[in-house]
Amino acid sequence: MDNKKQRATLIVVVVTAFITTFTGSALNLSVPDIGSEFQVSAQLVGWTVTAYMLASAAFSVPFGRIADITSRKKVLVMGILVFALCSLAAAFAWNIQIILALRAVQGFGAAMIFSTNIAVLISAFPETDRGKVLGYSTASTYIGLSAGPVLGGLFNHYFGWRSIFILTFAVSAVVFVIAAKGLPKAEKKEEKVDYDLLGNLLYITMIVCVLYGLSAFSASVLAKILLPVGLGSALLFGRHEWRVRQPIVELRLFAHNLSYTLSNMAALMNYGATFAISYLLSIYLQVVMGYSSQTAGLILVAQPVVMAVLSPYTGRLSDRISPFKLASFGMGLCACCLLFFSFLSESFPLWTILAALVVAGVGVAFFSSPNTNAVMACVDKKDYSVASSLLATMRTIGHTSSMAIVTFVVGINMGATALAEAQPQVLIKTMHISFMIFTGICAIGVFFSLKRK
Repeated sequence: MDNKKQRATLIVVVVTAFITTFTGSALNLSVPDIGSEFQVSAQLVGWTVTAYMLASAAFSVPFGRIADITSRKKVLVMGILVFALCSLAAAFAWNIQIILALRAVQGFGAAMIFSTNIAVLISAFPETDRGKVLGYSTASTYIGLSAGPVLGGLFNHYFGWRSIFILTFAVSAVVFVIAAKGLPKAEKKEEKVDYDLLGNLLYITMIVCVLYGLSAFSASVLAKILLPVGLGSALLFGRHEWRVRQPIVELRLFAHNLSYTLSNMAALMNYGATFAISYLLSIYLQVVMGYSSQTAGLILVAQPVVMAVLSPYTGRLSDRISPFKLASFGMGLCACCLLFFSFLSESFPLWTILAALVVAGVGVAFFSSPNTNAVMACVDKKDYSVASSLLATMRTIGHTSSMAIVTFVVGINMGATALAEAQPQVLIKTMHISFMIFTGICAIGVFFSLKRK
């Protein structure tokens, strides 16, 4: 493949990795203003994030399978177009219901992107460069996460929440043109592959019910019903996929390829253990230490900045050193930081917290790109899209589980007390329990990671 096509592919993947994560983190800061304009509760506005998350998680694997049996380029380009048009329409929405519907559809577009961008990227480059380009993609993801609160806050403050949607539309429109013209032409599929419709329906039901059940279990009766439904759907899905000739997810790969199974489990554990760090520390810095939200945000940005800077390096390193070893080392660093946070008190100096955040950033950087490299090395080229979709789903389930654990611990220790009104000692006790649980999860993840060959 010529260098021009490779550059276009790298630009498309890097920008889409940025914009899909930036949108979610930037909109979090607009929740109060959107609620105020439409006179609706913060809980309802929160569905602008939840609807997007559920749709993107539930449809990533189905779209990944479609991409593997048809054309990854077409699915990716269509996903970028859907994402861009929904952003433009949301900027002119006149009620909250329209925004929620558009965010759900935007989640479909994001699912098309998540399911294909990594597959398109590694297909365009030789195996010797796989870790390096994955590092750029991972770095872009973390830049999106860290830039979201900063740029989102500025745009929301000076131009209003609609400007965030206009910005994401403008960036998406440009990358759509680059993708349509610059990506390599789709490879012709030599054999006809059946589409597992029942498997897709069971998978979507499983993901939606489990994710919603976990995220709202402590506050919603419906969630308590849907979580068992999701787990039951998972059993039916597994039984069906094991028997069908051309499944949406090749479960036999999990049974026969221990490295692939453990790599996905390590991803689930790592994301589940580390995602709530910024949430818990933001409360600690504001309520216990007395910092403003702006100062707390600047302190917390240390972790994703380190992750963004180091990810390209760790990606390149995983082309020369076993990605399993690098990922295990990174996860071990994360476990050490989580253990440190489990002993936080009112007297901890700020520099120690900053140092721990930097070390946590180093740990995640050493884990993410090498682990993605390890996962993709375990599958054939024809299964790249589904493999990257599953990895994205592990990330989403990990993030949701992380917040579900925090919600559960908060409910036990604080009941219905608002976080801002809680006593510092109660908050610190809640954080100690949460971080000890996350330390245990991360330690199990290190064990899974080290068992790989």
